[in-house]
Amino acid sequence: MNKKHLFIACFVFLFSFTKAQDLDTTATVNKTQIDIVYNNYIQNGNNSAVTGGIGTEKLTVYGPAVTLKKKMGKRSLKINSGADVISSASTDNINFVMSSASSLDTRFYTHAEYEQEIKGNGISLYGGLGMSIESDYFSVGSRVGFLKKDEKKIRQYSVEFQMFNDDLRWGRLDAGEWKPQKLIYPSELRNQEWYDIYRRHSFNLKLGFSTAINKRSIVGIYPVFSFQKGLLATPFHRIYFKDDSQAVEKLPEKRTKVSIGLKWNQFVKGRYILKNTINPFIDDWGILSLSLKNETAIKLNPIWTLLPNFRFYMQRGTSYFSSYGEHSVFAEYYTSDYDLSTHRTYNIGFGVKFLPYHKFAKYSHFNIFILRYNYISRSDGLSAHIISLNIQLEKKKNKKRKK
Repeated sequence: MNKKHLFIACFVFLFSFTKAQDLDTTATVNKTQIDIVYNNYIQNGNNSAVTGGIGTEKLTVYGPAVTLKKKMGKRSLKINSGADVISSASTDNINFVMSSASSLDTRFYTHAEYEQEIKGNGISLYGGLGMSIESDYFSVGSRVGFLKKDEKKIRQYSVEFQMFNDDLRWGRLDAGEWKPQKLIYPSELRNQEWYDIYRRHSFNLKLGFSTAINKRSIVGIYPVFSFQKGLLATPFHRIYFKDDSQAVEKLPEKRTKVSIGLKWNQFVKGRYILKNTINPFIDDWGILSLSLKNETAIKLNPIWTLLPNFRFYMQRGTSYFSSYGEHSVFAEYYTSDYDLSTHRTYNIGFGVKFLPYHKFAKYSHFNIFILRYNYISRSDGLSAHIISLNIQLEKKKNKKRKK
């Protein structure tokens, strides 16, 4: 099964790359950039929503991805494709059978985006389409937006609209099925259909404004307005009530969210770059949160840069949340997903950036090598390790290609 999945992922990428190459034959090509990314995520905890807020949350994700960006004068095309191979002990417990089909899953995704600069007025228009597929959902997304810079490039404005349509039925990547079948419920709760809907729709409006307040400081504000409707609960999450009865998770079928990103980038003595972000969030489920983030770049020399970072997140959870066996049978909505609970999260990491700019062909360069490690600790006991590797290759050629 894994070999089939990886073959499909490679095929998607190669198809996308071929399309980009075809476009290249009629355009003026200035730059081609390829980003190769690999992420490894390892998680542990004891509050799995699959088993009602108790039990293992062990999870491992292997995530290779490739992004191709071609700059063609005033136009650019970007294609991103990747896969996440997921090994999860918690979803294995949907059936309470260790090493069942639920224990291993794979997600594939691809996204293509085209951008056009409008000559003379500093405006860029862009739009993109993408898809993501996993055993228990299929998602199609689209987005359109524009960027505007003033003549002196001191201020920048942006507007982006996103739309996602998800089908949450199980079975697309199951051998012998290869098509959506039905929602999946915990094994002992399949005696009835808990939901008569299986779709989820999400809409995001992202705004942005940034300005340079002096030669060394840039500030920005980035509000995001989101609306979701449809099946917002996870059908294979168990709920245990005070009277020992059992059900699947139930949440409202609509959700409105608002967040505001406040950013301040400071250049210090030509050697340090401090990227600071404050991000408050609120929704109509009663969740209120605040995150504080700092990313620092310490330039040791033209080749080596150190990348320490820190993020603190605190959240007041929804009233729909209760832990294992604490839900009232009279409650309208209920979840034991600790992502929706009151908690605090600390994320600390370190990275190194290497800029060799090594020429391995006449117009090609090995541009960037970045290695990062982050450790995450949450107040409910969840912890995680993230290792990521980013390699960037670049090819420049200022020649016109004729059809």
